[in-house]
Amino acid sequence: MPTDPRSLPQSALADLADVPATGRWVRSGSARLHVLDYGGPGVPLVMLPGITSPAVTMDFVARELTDRVRPLVVDVRGRGLSDGGGRYTLEEYAEDTEAVVEGLGLERPLLFGHSMGARIAAATAVRGKVPLGGTVLADPPMSGPGRGPYPTTLDTFLGQLRQAQHGTDADEVAASWPRWPRREQELRARWLASCAEEAVVATHRGFEAEDFFDRWPAVPGPVALLYGADSPVVTAAGAAEARRLLPSAAFAVVPDAGHMIFWDNPAAGLAALRDALRPMAG
Repeated sequence: MPTDPRSLPQSALADLADVPATGRWVRSGSARLHVLDYGGPGVPLVMLPGITSPAVTMDFVARELTDRVRPLVVDVRGRGLSDGGGRYTLEEYAEDTEAVVEGLGLERPLLFGHSMGARIAAATAVRGKVPLGGTVLADPPMSGPGRGPYPTTLDTFLGQLRQAQHGTDADEVAASWPRWPRREQELRARWLASCAEEAVVATHRGFEAEDFFDRWPAVPGPVALLYGADSPVVTAAGAAEARRLLPSAAFAVVPDAGHMIFWDNPAAGLAALRDALRPMAG
């Protein structure tokens, strides 16, 4: 599989100067993983972003949680400043998450993941290799064998990635994501090229080859699932199946939001996340 070079413009690295977090590094096998640590005395919350979302793109979510938890946002393998390489399977991503927990000495952290990150959080929780205090999943891909394709095609992802590799800007991003806050459009324009093509290809393949519902019923509590009212990823049927298979989970629907919950409706998305974390964070 060909691998396009990953790159970051100087303006992207300058974004980190405006982020109220400390960059930390851990090893998972031969890979170095980068984590944005927002500090504070709260319960650690390991945050796992989506398929083409480096850690810095979740800054606007993390900084709104520091009064309740200690957010630590991971540059998932093959994104942002973390190394690429490997298989990019859920098991490998879960191993990376365990390495973050162990490498930073986090005691019974909470896990929170959006989209791809939600699948990783579920896989990590089910593996049970590190003690956790709870898990929150936001709009996990429910596609899989016999369930139809993931709503966003691989060609769409690759088209956006190549656009970024050639140089894009916030206006071009806005054509695809018109509802996003301007700062988030700018961050995506600058940071998308840090995502490895092989990581995107393998992860998208996993969305359709690995069934979320194989793990979901075994996710230990406490667990919460958030989803956008207009999401094509977590449909009404998917949400109903999730409720049936794990009735002990807490569920919250974010109004006026699609799959990109926090970008589409930041206030409602953050309120739902804070509500989900409240009983877990103590």
